[in-house]
Amino acid sequence: MSDIEIKGPDGSFGAYAAVPQATPAPTLIVIQEIFGVNDVMRELCDEYAKRGYLAICPDLFWRIEPNIQLTDKTDAEWQRAFDLMGKFDVDKGVEDLKATLQHARGMDACTGKGGSVGYCLGGKMSFLMATRSDADCNVSYYGVGLDELLGEAKNISRPLLMHMASEDQFVPKDAQAKIREGLKEHEQVTIHVYEGNNHAFAREGGEHYDAKAAELANKRTIDFLGNHLS
Repeated sequence: MSDIEIKGPDGSFGAYAAVPQATPAPTLIVIQEIFGVNDVMRELCDEYAKRGYLAICPDLFWRIEPNIQLTDKTDAEWQRAFDLMGKFDVDKGVEDLKATLQHARGMDACTGKGGSVGYCLGGKMSFLMATRSDADCNVSYYGVGLDELLGEAKNISRPLLMHMASEDQFVPKDAQAKIREGLKEHEQVTIHVYEGNNHAFAREGGEHYDAKAAELANKRTIDFLGNHLS
C-alpha cells in the first residue's frame, strides 16, 4: 500500500494504491467523497485489494489543494468539504480519472481490465465514468446531482450499478424519481434503492451508517465486479 503519482492532462497528481497479493489483477478506481483521499478511502482501497483488485484512489482536489484528508466528524471539516466541492471542476476530474485508469492499465500488476466505484461526489464521478470512459464497469454509491446528467445516459455502453438511499438528504425525492424514470429502461443500468436509509449509509462509522444496508450494497458490488472484471 503506497502513494503513487499519476501524469494527467494538466499535470501530475497523487493517488493511493493498494496492490493485492496475487497479480496481475483487475484495476478498480476508488473515487473519493468530498473529504479527499482520507483514511476512509484508503481503508476501502485496502479492502478491495484483499478481494483481489488493484485499487487506486486518485486525489481529485489536487488543483485546489493537494492531499486533502478531512473527516466527517466536525462542522469545520464539513464546511471545508463543501467549499472544496463548490470549487471542484467535474469535467477536469473525469479527465483525471480517465488518466488514472489508463495509468493503472499500463501497470504490470494489472490485467488490463478496469472499473470504478465511487461514493457521494465519487458516485457522481463513477456515473460520468460510465458515460465518458471505456471503463469495463462502474458502481455509484449515492451519487449526487445525477438528475442533471441524464442526458449523457445514452453514452453508457458498459454495466453500471447504482445504490440509492430513499431518504438521501442531498438527493431530493423528485430528483430520485427523475433518475429512476430516466434510467429504468437502460439495459446496462441496475438501480437498487435502500428504503429508509440516508446519504452515506455505507460509510462505516458515519452518522447514517446502516450495517445491514451497507452489507447488502457491498455484497451486490462485489458480485457485480466479479462478474464484469474477472
